[in-house]
Amino acid sequence: MRLTSAQTDRACGVLLASAVGDALGAGYEVESTPYDGWPIMVGGGLGGFAPGEWTDDTAQAMAIAHVAATGVDLRTPAALDAVAAGFARWYAEGPCDVGMQTGQVLRLAGPDTTAETMTAVATQVHHRNDGRSAGNGSLMRTGPVALAHLGDPAALVEAAHNISALTHHDPMAGEGAALWCLMIRHAVLRGVLPTPGDVLPLLGQTTYDWAVVLAEAENGPPSRFVENGWVVGALQAAWSSIVHTPIPEVTPCRHLQESLATAIGIGHDTDTVAAIAGALLGARWGASAVPQEWQGQLHGWGIPTDFDQHSGGAAALTALASLMLRGGQRDAQGWPTAPRIDYTAWGVASTCVPHPLVEGVWIGNALALDDLPPEVDAVVSLCRLGTTQTPPGAVAHVARLIDSTAEDNPNLDFVIDDAARTVLRLRDQGRTVFLYCVAGQSRTPTVAARVAVLDGSPLEQALREITDSLPEANPQSWLLDALRRS
Repeated sequence: MRLTSAQTDRACGVLLASAVGDALGAGYEVESTPYDGWPIMVGGGLGGFAPGEWTDDTAQAMAIAHVAATGVDLRTPAALDAVAAGFARWYAEGPCDVGMQTGQVLRLAGPDTTAETMTAVATQVHHRNDGRSAGNGSLMRTGPVALAHLGDPAALVEAAHNISALTHHDPMAGEGAALWCLMIRHAVLRGVLPTPGDVLPLLGQTTYDWAVVLAEAENGPPSRFVENGWVVGALQAAWSSIVHTPIPEVTPCRHLQESLATAIGIGHDTDTVAAIAGALLGARWGASAVPQEWQGQLHGWGIPTDFDQHSGGAAALTALASLMLRGGQRDAQGWPTAPRIDYTAWGVASTCVPHPLVEGVWIGNALALDDLPPEVDAVVSLCRLGTTQTPPGAVAHVARLIDSTAEDNPNLDFVIDDAARTVLRLRDQGRTVFLYCVAGQSRTPTVAARVAVLDGSPLEQALREITDSLPEANPQSWLLDALRRS
């Protein structure tokens, strides 16, 4: 399925924003840390997580994502076996926090299991627990299923049911997962949040009245849905948080951050509710709406060995989502998992010069990555970056800014500002930062000017001195328009 740039951004946002919600919410689960209305990556929680570390919610989503990233149909026996094996491998490594329902199934299924065995065990556990297996554990991990079957809603529903049934026999759990996947699909493809009428007809026959479920969430305040440890309560808490959080008139994509804050404020299973909400918010607003401050701390189980555990968590999530959208295929340069991206064909000279107005910041282009000043220990990239293309030990942030048209950058103003604030935040931490794009022509001078403005310089002076410093500098008009709006 061929997607636009904006649709691709939204699809990548599904995994990224869900993981961010999970990691943010982890520290506040069952009120383990006082909450003042705005979440930070405090860590701790029930599993003693490190700041920015995702929990079982994202770990299980990663097990699904690794399979989906090969381009397979998730409904096939081989794909389901691979997902079951991923769950079993994660559980065998002794995670510090596992949902009760899922933990019982994975313990009994054992390390060398199949989808058929795991599903049968889930059925046994369901009956052993007096027919109760409609926890939120399959809903929280369902985002990758939506991405794997964006073009086929019927396949999406079937796959969501089958993957849910690996650990949750109750059909209510599968229905909730399928419904949320349909809502994610709608947001990715249309760029708006769905109405019940957009998705319920695609769900098929159900055992539960999901129209009532959604209506209750829309009519009741988020604080009502504190019993969110089961699939219905968790779905309602997430949906209520999203629809009851106002969309800002200025920089609307901040709705993603503010809705996650609302979701975590409900309390109880905060990481799971925020992970569920994050998947749909990312589908609506895109990966580019997720602040670099949150992205940069992400890490957890399931990151491919090609990606650094701490600085590469966000990049790994984006890579897996991109592979799903590309049917498991890399591009001609091996992106998104290539160690290096070769930019020599652009025909520009390597450029890395000190920012003329801001100490501790260098600016330039991608060719300079091979010969950076030794003091550079952080990079903020405005273009694609290989998995090993930064100096050893350097912190890397990749801000999604496409050098084509404003329409390809749905959160343009936010990304420019967020990238600039990331540069200054790293600088204030004592790092020396290299800010660059492919040629140092358009994106680099734009963001570098915003860095200077935030640091106290007048905009026109900043633009003049930065363009004088960069030999290829010639920012596009739509980027300058966005800069002047900031």
